[in-house]
Amino acid sequence: MDIVTQTWPWYVSGFLIGIVMLLLNYFGKVFGMSSNLRTLCTIAGADKFADFFKFDWKAQRWNLAVLAGAMLGGFVAVHYMNNPSNVDINPKTIEQLAALGIDAPNGKLAPQALFGNQIFESPKMILILLIGGILIGFGSRYAGGCTSGHAISGLSNLQIPSLKAVIGFFVGGLIMAHFLLPLIF
Repeated sequence: MDIVTQTWPWYVSGFLIGIVMLLLNYFGKVFGMSSNLRTLCTIAGADKFADFFKFDWKAQRWNLAVLAGAMLGGFVAVHYMNNPSNVDINPKTIEQLAALGIDAPNGKLAPQALFGNQIFESPKMILILLIGGILIGFGSRYAGGCTSGHAISGLSNLQIPSLKAVIGFFVGGLIMAHFLLPLIF
């Protein structure tokens, strides 16, 4: 087992997320990735067009480090830890995806049919990405945060609104996976 190139086991990454949450709680910070988008939009000048973006973004500078860390982590995962041999996908899931024309990842972290560069050649896939992005942005704003903010930070702080949001995220994901994805593909 080559631990250097494999994806991290859940107990390592889960432990590290827990440590980060303890540190953020200790310093009185709240984690969430969607707040970074708000900060970036404000830095780019969106505060001149909408009151939502009028806030002291400099107080959120620390959260930009989280964004940079996520980008760096993604780069490391794709280029150095891309051997998913310790990831088991249920054979029934592979069979169901194959019925939709989506191949198994075949040694990659994600299927090429959904995450490869060829999706940018298909107007249908570009439209799906645009509509999906708008819906995710609207949903994050409507729910008062994104999945990471509610599921990691909100639940660890025992916030009832986060529990409701996470239940909504899971129900929406199940509806998407079982009913809408087969219609799209």
